[in-house]
Amino acid sequence: MTTTLTAIAPELLDRPDWTPQEQENARLVAEFVQLIMNDHDFDAVRARFGDGSYTQHNRTMTDGLDGVLAYCERTAKRYPEFGYDVRRVLADGEYVSIMSHVTLKAAHRGNDRKGLNIADTWRVVDGRLAEHWDSVEPIDRTMRLVGLLTGGKFRNDNGVF
Repeated sequence: MTTTLTAIAPELLDRPDWTPQEQENARLVAEFVQLIMNDHDFDAVRARFGDGSYTQHNRTMTDGLDGVLAYCERTAKRYPEFGYDVRRVLADGEYVSIMSHVTLKAAHRGNDRKGLNIADTWRVVDGRLAEHWDSVEPIDRTMRLVGLLTGGKFRNDNGVF
């Protein structure tokens, strides 16, 4: 396990206009993102989030939590410095969205001309992650090329919505 970024800023998770349930949902999603995307602690993700189903709407990943774990494990092996710089967290009922600047190299953090912009949304049901959607915008030429090389093959039939 390698910690590549600091924890998600608490001020992004403490919103007075959120209900207690929205606060709880936002903290759950933030914990998931921190463990999988920044700490690369895949065993902790399996232990904490591995029960129940997880509908994946990113068509390039296989369905379920195992699909996103396999994808992130491959990414961490190839790019051990990759991480999410979470910029905004939104909660609306059982939906939590996180907007992030994602980079593959530590040297690119904070450089808005490198990496990806990603908006992830999860549906949280009864304290567990039930569904995930994302929208990915490659920023630089390298990331656009990576997208072309890795995208295109459908690995689940869940549809985008």
